[in-house]
Amino acid sequence: MPATGKHRRTKIRRISRAFAIASTGGAALTLPLTAAGYASAAPAAPASVSAIAVEKPVAAALPALPTAPTNVSATYTVIAGDTLSGIAKKQEVSGGWKVIYAKNKKAIGDDPSLIHPGLKLTIPGEREDSERASRTAERTSLTTTAAAATAAKSYPNNLDGWIRESLDIMAKRGIPGSYEGIHRNIMRESSGNPLAINNWDSNAAAGTPSKGLLQVIDPTFRAYHVPGTSLDPYDPVANITAACNYAAARYGSIDNVFGPY
Repeated sequence: MPATGKHRRTKIRRISRAFAIASTGGAALTLPLTAAGYASAAPAAPASVSAIAVEKPVAAALPALPTAPTNVSATYTVIAGDTLSGIAKKQEVSGGWKVIYAKNKKAIGDDPSLIHPGLKLTIPGEREDSERASRTAERTSLTTTAAAATAAKSYPNNLDGWIRESLDIMAKRGIPGSYEGIHRNIMRESSGNPLAINNWDSNAAAGTPSKGLLQVIDPTFRAYHVPGTSLDPYDPVANITAACNYAAARYGSIDNVFGPY
């Protein structure tokens, strides 16, 4: 009777690699073989670091900055035969010898022609020249503006001009009054004659006749005279402004006067 027992299943080990022996005339070479079921591509060799080109960043070009005029003042030592005009020409000083003299007047003295060898002069820098030119231009502009303003405020030498000039002066002094109020009273008092004089009323009898466009007596004119105007009571503008000043103090305004005042 056959013996009974458990049969062991032979374990088959899977190998990923086998070795084949190739014979070449007695010599044997052992070659590794890759199993077909476990074949895999060999990983690519890493690239050499030295072979990688590294692109360097290119610095962006900065815009050129405007150059400011230098403020460095140079020092010049006078030599024999020098003159301020010659030095100004050699040093290319904008404004000429007068600029050098103005900068060094204390060292030179009152006579710009008397400079002696060895004298050290300060030559203005470009920025000083630029600032000086700017100040000169500004002063010129202000002078021109003032002249234009004066020309614009000229008044005709007639009744209309006298009243308008008086109104401008009164406005600056805070004296009330209108063109119509002044004109109305002038026409009643003097008919527009700046040399009119009253030699027959009580004021004349007292020795102080009424004078001018608004018939003002001397004491009243002196008491209410407006600074900046003529001291002559016959002067049209001085007469109007003094009369309006008086009327403002007594009646509130020349506009409130409708008869002898």
